[in-house]
Amino acid sequence: MENNKNTSSGVGSKTLGLVHTSATLVPVFDELCKKHLPGVKVFNIVDDSLIKNTIACGELTPQTAKRVVNYANSAEEAGADLIMFTCSSIGAAVETADTLTGVPVLRVDQPMADKAVASGSKIGVVATLSTTLEPTSDLVRRRAIVAGKNIELVSRLCEGAFEALMSGDAQKHDDIVGAALKQLSLEVDVILLAQASMARVVGTLSEEDKKVPILASPPLAMEYLARVLK
Repeated sequence: MENNKNTSSGVGSKTLGLVHTSATLVPVFDELCKKHLPGVKVFNIVDDSLIKNTIACGELTPQTAKRVVNYANSAEEAGADLIMFTCSSIGAAVETADTLTGVPVLRVDQPMADKAVASGSKIGVVATLSTTLEPTSDLVRRRAIVAGKNIELVSRLCEGAFEALMSGDAQKHDDIVGAALKQLSLEVDVILLAQASMARVVGTLSEEDKKVPILASPPLAMEYLARVLK
């Protein structure tokens, strides 16, 4: 997130553009914006085909990456002083978009990655999708290099959890993710949740099970934006 782009457009007139790959994230970030960014204007762009195409192809394709860049351009034209994409799976394209716009374009998981690197040397990453696990793991590795820190990364894919959630079996999803978090907490110093949809599972764990900090990207991203847009 190091850039020299100016987010200032006058006191009380900052505008944040949020780009989502799921409509379910709109109310989540709406609440966070009300809490952390009072006075900041916010608009949302939603296109779930971005994540659906990425999942179907098993990776972020050049075609989808191009569309991510186009959405950043659209958000800038719509008046955003700062743009954030709330999906980790398309993070690489978000970083490209940042180089092609006149305002900062942020990926939601970078503040989380930075906090994890600052919190420990053995870092766990948990995801329910391989298309999200690798981009988040790669980001943590690169942020550790920027911080000049040697880390050990432990990645854990929760097999079957995403499919369970999509089929309407939220309890099965939560059970699979919860078991992974409990086990991983015995192995690492800090855990990152690669998907915001997993954050609710943390609340179901006992204090005994949460042996290490478990980080979710949305609140940490909002805290970062509050500092940038103040």
